[in-house]
Amino acid sequence: MSAQTDSRPARDVIVRSGLPAMARVRVLDTDLALTSYEGAMDWMDEVVRRRERACVTAAAVHLVMVAREDPETRDAVDRALAVPDGVPLVWALRALGHPEASRVYGPDLMAHYCERASRTGTTMFLYGGRSDEALEDLTQALLLRYPGLRIVGGWSPPFRELTDPERDEVAARINATSADIVWVGTGQPKQEKWMAEMRERLDAPVLAGVGAAFDFHAGIVPQAPRWMQRRGLEWTYRLAREPRRLWRRYAKYNPRFVAAFARQYAAHRAGR
Repeated sequence: MSAQTDSRPARDVIVRSGLPAMARVRVLDTDLALTSYEGAMDWMDEVVRRRERACVTAAAVHLVMVAREDPETRDAVDRALAVPDGVPLVWALRALGHPEASRVYGPDLMAHYCERASRTGTTMFLYGGRSDEALEDLTQALLLRYPGLRIVGGWSPPFRELTDPERDEVAARINATSADIVWVGTGQPKQEKWMAEMRERLDAPVLAGVGAAFDFHAGIVPQAPRWMQRRGLEWTYRLAREPRRLWRRYAKYNPRFVAAFARQYAAHRAGR
């Protein structure tokens, strides 16, 4: 069953859709999965086995906060299994009484699943990338790193809203490959909206949004050192490397997250 932190009815699209169960806890207005890398991958494998249709998103603080103010993002996140990508979200889950909560970082989830898929034969399509060349770099890097991996197609979309003919084209292209997993790396919340919009048009059982994983695995952008990731300092590393793109995001949403969760935590403590 899905764990909840308040008495409001769950927006439980996962249960209503007949998808595999997954315990979740609400942090602010987003239900986050209580799981591990193995648990998330097992869930994805079960969706593939059943030939159901699901979305998975690696949720960072930014996505949780945008979902609070943008109804379209909120609806898209509600339709997905959201795993806690950001370390502050893991800290929040633990503060709410779930010491078993662990991070499921999008780039690592993709890497671990590719390693598993190289053995199981699960097929995948790559949707995203900064350019066709970057997507080819990613494809070659994954194939080299995980011998036996079956990447059956890919497409790097333009940095704008797709036209109706383009949506038709990408749906037809993905469906023609019979891919089991579509990895989506176009950034949050753009990728969540795309997955929600395209979900019923795509035959692939799982659409998985993994944010910057494409850039990381292609070697275009370096990841923060592991010690910074463990201490919740990855955002400072990324800000230092891309200040013009990221400073407004962090300046706006990080303080708001701290303040909003402080209120939720106080209510949680008062209700114990």
